[in-house]
Amino acid sequence: MPQLPTREQALALMHQHVQSESLRRHMYSVEAACRAYARRWNEDEELYGLAGLLHDFDYEEHPEEHPLAGEPILREQGYPEEVVRAILSHYPARTGVQPHTKMERTLHACDEITGLITAAALVRPSRSVTDLEAKSVVKKMKDRQFAAGVDRDEVRKAAEELGVELNEHVQFVIEAMRGVAPELGLAGAA
Repeated sequence: MPQLPTREQALALMHQHVQSESLRRHMYSVEAACRAYARRWNEDEELYGLAGLLHDFDYEEHPEEHPLAGEPILREQGYPEEVVRAILSHYPARTGVQPHTKMERTLHACDEITGLITAAALVRPSRSVTDLEAKSVVKKMKDRQFAAGVDRDEVRKAAEELGVELNEHVQFVIEAMRGVAPELGLAGAA
């Protein structure tokens, strides 16, 4: 069986293709959430983490072809099929790959919600996820002007497909993001 690329190799690939600090932070957020779900379900944390960390690595350079543009790069660099397919399935409208496996559904469910959580944390006086609760995020979801780029219907549908109630999912992802809050710029105002 081929050796799984390491997180360090995935970070190098991500940094090679992503210069935007906000996009990198988004990818770290999704990685943390995917890893937390892998632990919860006793799944392979490294596989889930790689899918979360690399899911948008081609977006900055190829926004119109994302995530299809990154597919050959991932295959060339030896990423397993389940990671490649998970990344393709996080954008089914473009790729036609629907999320079916637990890892695919996890990545799909964690992608959009991390953006909403980040936006909700940044408007708090603390500018932190450490004191953010799910009810605040879910309340902000009702305001279509807030974080307008986040597709609320997609957030709800993805949580449902994951089999996790929306409030529970939001709180779980917040807690996962708390674990990497300094890397996300969400540990609070200095």
